[in-house]
Order: sequence, then C-alpha cells, then structure tokens
Amino acid sequence: MMKKLTEQQIQLQAQALGIDAAALKAVIEVECRGSGFNADGTPVILFERHVFRQRLIANGKAATADKAMRERPDLCSKTAGGYGLYSAQHGRLNAAAQYHRESALESASWGIGQVMGYHWKALGYPTLQNFINAMYRDEASQLEAMCRFIVTNKLINALKNKDWKAFARGYNGAAYAKNSYDVKLANAYKKAR
Repeated sequence: MMKKLTEQQIQLQAQALGIDAAALKAVIEVECRGSGFNADGTPVILFERHVFRQRLIANGKAATADKAMRERPDLCSKTAGGYGLYSAQHGRLNAAAQYHRESALESASWGIGQVMGYHWKALGYPTLQNFINAMYRDEASQLEAMCRFIVTNKLINALKNKDWKAFARGYNGAAYAKNSYDVKLANAYKKAR
C-alpha cells in the first residue's frame, strides 16, 4: 500500500465535506509542510510537554506528572515550548511513554493534519491504539483524522467561506494569530488553487 496521499484521495475527502480541495491542501501544507511521514517512515509528530502534564492528570496520574516535571521538565511542564528538533520528537515521545504510554501518545499531534492524540475518542476511533495505527498506516488515514476533526469541530463552513481566521481559531486555538496561522493558510490556499 502506498503511504503517500494522492490527488484523488484529497478530491474525494473535499467532495465529502463539500469544500474546495485547495482548502484541504492549504491545511496540509501549513500543518506539516505537505508530508505526513518522516524519512524513516514514522509519522510526523510534535510532542507537547504541557499537554503531557494535562493528560497525565486527566488519566489519574497526577503523582506521575509531578515526578515527570521534576525529572524531565523537557517532557512534562506547565508551559508549552521546548520542542527541540523535529527529528527528536519520536525520542521525546518514547521517553514520555516510560512514564505513561497512553498519556504520551495523547500528547503528540500526528500526521498531515497534526491532530492531537487526545482527540481519538471524540473523532470516533474505538481505541487510542486504533487512532495511532491509522497515523502509521498512510497519509490517507491521516487525512481522514484531519477531516473528522474538521467535522467534529464544525469548521466546514469556515473552510467553505475561506474564513481563515475562524478556521485557525477552531483548528489551532485562540493563540493562532501569534504564529500568523490564518495568514499562512490564506497564502497556502492561493498557492494550491
């Protein structure tokens, strides 16, 4: 099976959502620079240390969160950042998994849509492992997760209307403007048309 996303797969997902394929391409471009996999075949991820702390607490592991914050503040913190190199992300994830695997997997954003692992249940995956398996399978499965997120968070109209500010707020949160996410989307859309 081919891991790379095809034009037809993008077109089919766009049709299913009732949106312009260029809008999906723009999100893919901005989220992961157009590729859902690293050169070694692992999915592109970004491990979020502040989310790891939140997920540990949400999963009933507050003592583990305290321990991880003391021992590895680069992996578990109240603040975002400290990402390091993209090539180091799976190593960070694996180190965090030594504290609690489920919380670690939920604390990374995955694939072409950079969908956070903790959304697995809301997106209709039967288990976290089903979500992770999909992220490793191929870019079409990663696109499926991205589209599920768009539907679940009622962002279709923002894409239809090319309302990049509304989409950016719903997809990336209130701090989207800090990284000019809406501007990047608008530019990527113009390029994809």
